Amino acid sequence: MKKLKLEHFEARIARLKEVMHQEGLDACLIYGDEYRRESLRYVSNFWPLFERGALIVPMTGEPILLAAPEGEVMCKEMSVWPDIRFVPDFSCITVPDEIEYPQANYTSFQKVFEELRSKGTFGKIGIVGMDAMPHTVYIAIRDSVPGSEVVDANAILFEQRLLKTSEEIACLKEAARIADCAYRALLQRAKPGVTELQLAAAAHEAAFQEGAEYIPFCLVSSGERVATIIGRATQKVVEDGDMVMAALAVQYEGYIASINFPFVVGAASEQQKKFIDLLIEANERGKAAIKPGIRMADMVKEVKHYFREQGVSQYDLYPPLHGCGVAEAESPYPNENSTGVFLTGMTVNTDISLFGHPDGSNRIEECFVVTSDGHEPMSQLVGELSCQWLAKREITIGSPTTS
Repeated sequence: MKKLKLEHFEARIARLKEVMHQEGLDACLIYGDEYRRESLRYVSNFWPLFERGALIVPMTGEPILLAAPEGEVMCKEMSVWPDIRFVPDFSCITVPDEIEYPQANYTSFQKVFEELRSKGTFGKIGIVGMDAMPHTVYIAIRDSVPGSEVVDANAILFEQRLLKTSEEIACLKEAARIADCAYRALLQRAKPGVTELQLAAAAHEAAFQEGAEYIPFCLVSSGERVATIIGRATQKVVEDGDMVMAALAVQYEGYIASINFPFVVGAASEQQKKFIDLLIEANERGKAAIKPGIRMADMVKEVKHYFREQGVSQYDLYPPLHGCGVAEAESPYPNENSTGVFLTGMTVNTDISLFGHPDGSNRIEECFVVTSDGHEPMSQLVGELSCQWLAKREITIGSPTTS
C-alpha cells in the first residue's frame, strides 16, 4: 500500500509556516467538509463524512484538528495529528436543526483561540477554504477572535500543492492504475442493450475491488446525451452505433486520477471515426508540449491552433489542461495568456474536448507527471487505446485487449 507517513505532513506544515511568516499570519485555519475535502485532507489526512472539519495551525506549537462528534472514531483513525477537539458548529451539514449529542465533549472556537492566544500574539489569522465554508461558520470563527484580522489565505495551499513529492506521485500513479482497471471493466461491459448505469456499475465495482477509497465521479452518457458535457449515468439503454462519453475519477489515499477515452458501441460511422481522430491528434499535439520550462500557454495554443485549422473552434468550450492531485482539477488551469511554465514534479491532465459537433461530443483525458526530460503518463490505458484506435480505427470492446 502506498501511504503517506507522518513526516510527510510535518514537512507540509513546516512549509506552510514559512509562508505564514512571510504573509504575517499568526495562525492559519484550513477548512474542509465532505464536498470540499482537498485542503483539509492535504494538511491532516482527515476527510469529514456528513460533518465539517478544520485544522488550526499556529505559528508556534502543534496543529489542532477541529471536528464533530459522530465522526470521532473515523477522525482518530485518519488524522495524523493527535490533538482533536469537537465543536458543535461542525455537526451534520445537511440539516438546519440543532442536533443534540449528550455524550459529546465540546469545546468552542473561542476557547481554542483563547488557549492559543495565551501562547503568543494573534493579530492576523488566515483561512484556507473561506469560499467553501458556510457564512455562519465564518462568522462564528471571526467573532471568536475579537481584535484579530481574519483574511482569505486560499492561495497559500494552491501554490504549495503545485509540485508533488515522489510519495504523492506514487499515490497518483496507483489511482491511475485503478482507474485503468475500472475503465477496462466498463469497456468490456459496453454492448448494445446495457444501460449507462450498468456501465458505471462495472467501473465502480472494479475500482473498489482494486483498492479505490472513493469514486469522485463516473460520468457516463451515450447517443445524443454525450453533448451534456457533464452527464450523470441514467437508465438510458446504449444502442448499436452510440458514441459513449465515460469520464472516470478514482481517489486513492486522497489523490485523484481521471481518465476518459471516446468510443462507439458497435460499428462506428465514418463521421464518428473522423471525430475521434480529431481528438486523438489534438491530444498528441498537446501532450508533446508538456516539458519542463515550456510555457503552459504554449500547450493551450497548440491545441486551439489545431482546432482552428480543422474548423471546429466553436465546439472547443474550455482549456485543454488542468492540474491533478488532491482535487480532480486543481491548479494549474492555464489559458492562452497564462505566464506559468511546466516544472518537474507537476502533475497534470490533458482534457481535450469538443462538444456540440455534428459528428459527436466527447473528450480525451489523460494524466501525466512532468519529468526532467518531458512527461510520463500515469494512466497506461489511454495511450494504449489511442494506439489501438490509430492502428485499427476501432476499439475491441468486450475483451481484455489492453491488459
